[in-house]
Amino acid sequence: MTDAVLPGFRSLDLASDAAKARIRARYRSEARFRFYGLFAVGLTAAFVLIVLADILIRGLPAFTQHWLQLEVMVDPTEIDPKGTRNPADLRGGDYQLLVRNALRAQFPEVADRAGRRALDSLLSSASADALRDRVVADPALIGRTIKLPLLMSDQADLYYKGFGTRIDQRPGRGALTPSGTSGEIVLTGSSNDFAPYLNATKQALSERARNLRREAGRLRAIVGQLEARRSSAGEAERAGLTGNIETLTQRIKDLDGDAAALQARFDAVSGEETLDDRLPSQLVAINGGLVKLTRIGSSSATGTVLLPLQSAAEAPGGTWQSVTYLTPEGSRRVTDREVAWLERLKENGQATRTFNWAFFTSGDSREPELAGIRGALVGSALTLLVTLVLCLPVGIAAAIYLEEFAPKNRLTELIEVNINNLAAVPSIVFGLLGLAMFLNFFGLPRSAPLVGGLVLALLVLPTIIIAGRAALKAVPPSIKEAALGVGASHQQAIFHHVLPLAMPGIMTGTIIGMAHALGETAPLLMIGMVAFIVEPARSITDAATVLPVQIYLWSDLPEIAFQAKTAAAIIVLLVFLFVMNGAAIYLRKRFERRW
Repeated sequence: MTDAVLPGFRSLDLASDAAKARIRARYRSEARFRFYGLFAVGLTAAFVLIVLADILIRGLPAFTQHWLQLEVMVDPTEIDPKGTRNPADLRGGDYQLLVRNALRAQFPEVADRAGRRALDSLLSSASADALRDRVVADPALIGRTIKLPLLMSDQADLYYKGFGTRIDQRPGRGALTPSGTSGEIVLTGSSNDFAPYLNATKQALSERARNLRREAGRLRAIVGQLEARRSSAGEAERAGLTGNIETLTQRIKDLDGDAAALQARFDAVSGEETLDDRLPSQLVAINGGLVKLTRIGSSSATGTVLLPLQSAAEAPGGTWQSVTYLTPEGSRRVTDREVAWLERLKENGQATRTFNWAFFTSGDSREPELAGIRGALVGSALTLLVTLVLCLPVGIAAAIYLEEFAPKNRLTELIEVNINNLAAVPSIVFGLLGLAMFLNFFGLPRSAPLVGGLVLALLVLPTIIIAGRAALKAVPPSIKEAALGVGASHQQAIFHHVLPLAMPGIMTGTIIGMAHALGETAPLLMIGMVAFIVEPARSITDAATVLPVQIYLWSDLPEIAFQAKTAAAIIVLLVFLFVMNGAAIYLRKRFERRW
């Protein structure tokens, strides 16, 4: 009787090979699905980590800054020629000349105008501000020599941070004799110490010749295409094509000529070579000085002294070094001469690296080493304050009315649908609305936190209303019913019992909405918050900028130092966003109740 099968029912096949195969296929399908899910999560995490790592690598250098420790003579003839020691007169002194003279004293051999100008460029235009403040605060410093840190320029700062060139140093084997201690000198060696660098130079010439020939071949292909088009083109187009063909043909001739000249220099195996700014710079550190080579042979070289030699005596093998700046001088903004000065200051321990507090305490500037985010932080705080003051009470009141008091009719449904749709409207639309209404119609001040806060309040309001209604809905109906049962009015039941229980969810939605507003750029650009702001705003009607807009402005600047500033500002913005989202998660976990 146990083996009988009821009519209309099919027995389950669990033991046959076909059934086992189906089970195995199902398990394989589930395993594949889990693998796909884990792969998707892992891929997403990898992309996030790559982006964050890239931002950190680019932005961390901006949080430090290099200073130059120098002894500065406070010359009274330059800052207080009348001898009054009046603070107003002292502030008008030429302190920049004093700090430049202090730096020039480190390299007395620099006497030419171009060299002094390049030496002065190692210091920031605001390097004398600290000296001015100290002298004005203590006029007794006039006539004395004081040691203080001087802010370095962005190019010098970038070089010390590794954005200049890598330096390769190798000890010399044979003896080397210089013909002098300054100017243009000849270095004569007892062995073929320069032969490896001569061969490397010739290989670089051969590579340049190949690149030129490759470029000429590419242009020939373009000329062939243009000639094919010219044969079937009209009269007007044919004239333009002919001009382009002639220009490209002349360019091809020039490339072929340059490539042939470079190849001829490469073929002359035993000849000397002239070094230009498109080749790695070859230098020799000898007798306490530094010589930049301009012409190189196997056993001798000609060069220009960058740092004066202490003597012209013969340097035995192992006492001098061959120094190579691997990045050609024509491909970097810091010249060989400036690199030599910076390296000497570094060897003397005068260049120090400290945390860049000015990045947080200074406003925007055209000089990268002086630019900071204080104005953007203040503008963001004022804008978010206006946004919060406007959208929080309005959003909560709208959520309470729609969820608890509004009649359920078509008008209410239409309002609810429009609120949900507004939450998905692109932010640029709110910017256009703010431009048309707040600026053009009401005439409010452009680029002010007041207008920015109004626009962002419109942007965030639907999010707060939706989150508020969801939080009110999550409160069990029994809470309100119990309050009504003991005699409370509808309003008392909502405001005394339901709203306090829903407040954690409402605050979570508000914080998320404010974090969304903090990262918005497009609507603020539309209302003109792209002004160059140096001083932070003092009220909600002053001109200001916000952190996302500051990032946008810096990202469009050509200076390399602003790339690090941009990434550093992004890091600060991400920290704020992480803190705000973390606060939302904490509030939800801390005050959320499960019913």
